[in-house]
Amino acid sequence: MSLHENDDVISTTEQQDQNIVLCMKWGTKYGSEYVNRLYNMVKRHTTVDFKMVCLTDRTEGINPEVQCFPIPPLALPEGSPERGWNKLSTFEPDLYGLKGNALFLDLDVVIVDNMDEFFTYPGDFLIIHDWKRPWRITGNSSVYRFKLGAFPGLLPYFRENFDEIRQKFRNEQAYLSWYVDKESKQTYWPDSWCKSYKYHCLQKIPMAFFKPPVKPEGVKVIVFHGEINPPDAINGGGGKWYRYVLPSQWIKDAWQ
Repeated sequence: MSLHENDDVISTTEQQDQNIVLCMKWGTKYGSEYVNRLYNMVKRHTTVDFKMVCLTDRTEGINPEVQCFPIPPLALPEGSPERGWNKLSTFEPDLYGLKGNALFLDLDVVIVDNMDEFFTYPGDFLIIHDWKRPWRITGNSSVYRFKLGAFPGLLPYFRENFDEIRQKFRNEQAYLSWYVDKESKQTYWPDSWCKSYKYHCLQKIPMAFFKPPVKPEGVKVIVFHGEINPPDAINGGGGKWYRYVLPSQWIKDAWQ
């Protein structure tokens, strides 16, 4: 083997072990500042090498240290409901030649502690265990990890059977969990790592009028879903009348 060939082997091995943080931004709901804040949070809370990649239809304002690629087309029928299906494009059998461990993070998560273990925790596919219906296999896809290219049939099957899938599955995470589970590859993050701001941090009324939201013990990532997002958490408000939200200083400190 020549020296050049040996370098190629080393390069391939390094690629396979590379840690890639994936995020996705489409439309106008989230601005570039969400991508940039996410990159900053990952950088502050990891000691391992990683590359950040954003799949997006708008690159304006995104930190140049974040590598941007177009969102691979799903080729869905015109007028199909969104339902987060775009996330499935992270499972392209060859995603722009990227190799290694892919850790997907929703743009509106807030990272509050070291997340090195998200790259090393054992499992072929890891996702958040559903908080409200833990008896179901469906995970919450705000945070999931897999080896790029490891599920080459997931996206072709989705495209070929979309009409049936959209009738059977409410959203992308339901289909994703079903597909990976049928290959017996789905496992879940430790329970304390990923918590819901709505379910695990907010105080119940009447205490919500007097006590600010709490940070759960052992949490690494706070997930936002529903009507409250990080700016609401920082400023207070955003919830429905029965879910009062006081400002959260610890979210403000983390989301920057």
